[in-house]
Amino acid sequence: MVMLKKFKKTQEQWGGSSDVIDHWLETRQSLIVEYCKLAALQPASQKAALSSLPTPIELQDFCQHLVDYISEGHFKIYDMVMDEWRSTGFEITDDINTAYAKIVLTTDPLLNFTDKYADVDQDDTLDDFNVDLSSVGETLEVRFEVEDNLIQLISDSLAVPPGA
Repeated sequence: MVMLKKFKKTQEQWGGSSDVIDHWLETRQSLIVEYCKLAALQPASQKAALSSLPTPIELQDFCQHLVDYISEGHFKIYDMVMDEWRSTGFEITDDINTAYAKIVLTTDPLLNFTDKYADVDQDDTLDDFNVDLSSVGETLEVRFEVEDNLIQLISDSLAVPPGA
């Protein structure tokens, strides 16, 4: 899966550079694994679609993981990054604000998926699930790409102390 390959490259590039970044990448990896599990359940043909949909528990687990990832990003990881920056004398740049704004744009589509699928039961037909899951994958790829850009900005800024 492309998402997993990109993640491995990101992990190789920035893993170990900061506790905050390491935590962020570990959290992302867990989400990618959950997404891959759901995506692996999806059949190639429509006829097989009804027999191989995820269980309500599998959907609830993924939706919860997705909400946790989004929440942790907005309310923990970004704050940790900003605190680390402030402690070293850095100020937020326009590039950082732009990257963060792009990440925020991916939030609603992901939360819409969780709103739709977090409380399904065994009797629901999930007619749009394949399309919706594919859309989530695309949105996650965009989000991860922008997060990688933000990680690059963070890594670059922390590598050179202010005034150096």
